[in-house]
Amino acid sequence: MTVKVQVISQQPPGGRCNLYAGYAEALARQFGVEAEIVYSETRNAHGEGFPSLWLNGVALQPEDGLILMPADITAALDGMGISGAQVQGLAEALDAPLERMMEQAGKGGG
Repeated sequence: MTVKVQVISQQPPGGRCNLYAGYAEALARQFGVEAEIVYSETRNAHGEGFPSLWLNGVALQPEDGLILMPADITAALDGMGISGAQVQGLAEALDAPLERMMEQAGKGGG
């Protein structure tokens, strides 16, 4: 199955926009596709504006309502029927951008 990966970001990107772009890069590598980043001036988290991560035309929704976590992404993929060998190692790849963001936040970088 082909997966279309899109991020809606502000310009310049901030914390969650950078995180979601990192997730998109990991997803693009996993599925051998290009990730698209669309810049918007509309703030509408997890909707039509920034920050949001879209898979196959659907904006992913975080379980906590605030920030997408790797488990939210793998659950969305599972809901699309993408699981098993197709996502082998993806959770670890998605953890890397999250760890980078947490490290930056710990240094006061946003």
